[in-house]
Amino acid sequence: MKRFKNFTLLLFMSVIFASCENDDDLNPVTDPILDNTEYDLEERSDSGVSGEATFSEQEDGSVQLILELEGTSSGNSHPAHIHMNSAAQGGDIIVPLEDVDGETGLSITEFSSDVDGNAISFQDIQDLDAYINVHLSANDDTVVAQGDIGQNDLTGESKSYDLDERAVDGISGTVLFEERISGEALATISLDGTPDGGEHPAHIHMNSAAEGGDIIYTFTPVNGSTGISRSHVGALDDGTDFVYADVLEVDGYVNVHLSADDLGTIVAQGDIGENELTGESKSYDLDERAVDGISGTVLFEERISGEALATISLNGTPDGGEHPAHIHMNTAVEGGGIIYSFNPVDGTTGMSQSHVGALDDGTGFGYADVLDVDGYVNVHLSSADLGTIVAQGDIGQNELTGEEKNYDLDERAVDGISGSVLFQERVNGDALATISLENTPDDGMHPAHIHMNTAVEGGGILYTFNTVDGTTGMSQSNVATLDDGTTFGYADVLDVDGYVNVHLSADDLGTIVAQGDVGQNELTGESKSYVLEERAVPGISGTVLFEERVNGEALATISLMGTPDGGEHPAHIHENSASEGGGIIYTFNPVNGTTGMSQSNVAELDDTTSFGYSDVLEVDGYVNVHLSAADLGTIVAQGNVGANE
Repeated sequence: MKRFKNFTLLLFMSVIFASCENDDDLNPVTDPILDNTEYDLEERSDSGVSGEATFSEQEDGSVQLILELEGTSSGNSHPAHIHMNSAAQGGDIIVPLEDVDGETGLSITEFSSDVDGNAISFQDIQDLDAYINVHLSANDDTVVAQGDIGQNDLTGESKSYDLDERAVDGISGTVLFEERISGEALATISLDGTPDGGEHPAHIHMNSAAEGGDIIYTFTPVNGSTGISRSHVGALDDGTDFVYADVLEVDGYVNVHLSADDLGTIVAQGDIGENELTGESKSYDLDERAVDGISGTVLFEERISGEALATISLNGTPDGGEHPAHIHMNTAVEGGGIIYSFNPVDGTTGMSQSHVGALDDGTGFGYADVLDVDGYVNVHLSSADLGTIVAQGDIGQNELTGEEKNYDLDERAVDGISGSVLFQERVNGDALATISLENTPDDGMHPAHIHMNTAVEGGGILYTFNTVDGTTGMSQSNVATLDDGTTFGYADVLDVDGYVNVHLSADDLGTIVAQGDVGQNELTGESKSYVLEERAVPGISGTVLFEERVNGEALATISLMGTPDGGEHPAHIHENSASEGGGIIYTFNPVNGTTGMSQSNVAELDDTTSFGYSDVLEVDGYVNVHLSAADLGTIVAQGNVGANE
């Protein structure tokens, strides 16, 4: 609505109209115009006709209404009226107007009362519950232009909601709610893809679309030929007040149906009010489990209310199947009870949509709670076989951040068994540990642990993994605390003074099938090798390799050829060069004669002085490997190290 108080302009208009001669099209204006207000007249029926209606206050107290239209053509005359109610509701004529002249597009009417003799003043116009219709002709009631006036005029405030495609391909659109001066609303449904001649019932239902609910408001049916429906929103079907502000807060959704005879087929649908989506969302992967090829995602989208829409989308589900799905407490590798039940996944579409507002026990559970939940999602094969999981994924605080650390697990007592242990950080700081081994025997069960210290030092068990399945070579565990209850998460793994052992079986923990240092004991890749030359025993020679650890210490590996089976050969770092000789400053683990190998952790000298990798490179020393503990005087291999290289 537009109101003007430029009296110079108004007086000028009065003079112009007063100068006109009387004819059938223009009534002369004889009284000065004091004030006016304008309303838009919008095109209807694809007529190309639109314009404005200007109500003016005249000095004698009457109202002058000028209709100014574009798109009319010479020779036509268009009946026009003011009707009661809004245009979307329709209503009886309360003020007949002068016909619009097709050549000029003008109609000028003066009135001071309605058809029943009730007085109407200019001040009453803004409070009228009314609209204006302009018709095609006296013989054809087709409306070519139309506009709400008075309290039905629009304020400019509006809210649009998407209506998404459902059962019929290609039908989608929007529903637009526009606030009226009265506080009520004009609802316009606009759909693409509706069939010519069709008529599609539409309603607001209570609850969200994923929940479903009864009809609370009935729109004017959507015209299939135009895809349009216009409705006045002022009360629910039960008579309860329901205005624009209520639309924005309603716990509801809109359904557009195929026909009055087939309400079960939904052609377009959308959540509205507090169920509208904010645009905030979080997606979690659902990985393949017991059935090859089934995987996907679960998407949580925040609603205005703070609750959520959950959409499970899976690939590879069988046609006709129905797959129960739940949020369970804890991580997937720990397992836990059901806390929330989704609507089952439709195998034909691979889809499920659910409203997330409360857990199964009634506890409030919205979008923010999803992001923080200590939980995981299971999708099951069927309600009769919940034990078979077809897709699974950690969610909330158990989601993986993308940060990860992999450690090698090297072959030990059993030929061919080796692999890795992968630690992946969770949002809550815990870790998912995945042990992956090759060549484990089918049906074998292999206990695995993190032990304290380095592998060459040995140490007690700190943390127990879930047992490695020999058939798959896999084990997955949640890492949150040590076996004694001490907090132990991803960051702690990276700093632990420890190593991993995978054992042959629970009955034979002494046989290690795979092993690797982790945390601060990991090797950096920096290394230095020194030659150990033959000395008193022909044929015995080799090397000593020092490898830097993350913590600055070193792994020392002596590798000799020609050592006798069953022998044990003490080895040391001595001070000074080999040609000078000197006392022992560091003692290695003895060399095994059968393998020719010795591994030792280098962290301090025998007198406990700190001695790490960088110290090895600078030491004034040499290495002796002796014949035996009983014959240290016989040197079987020797080499200068550090500064004496």
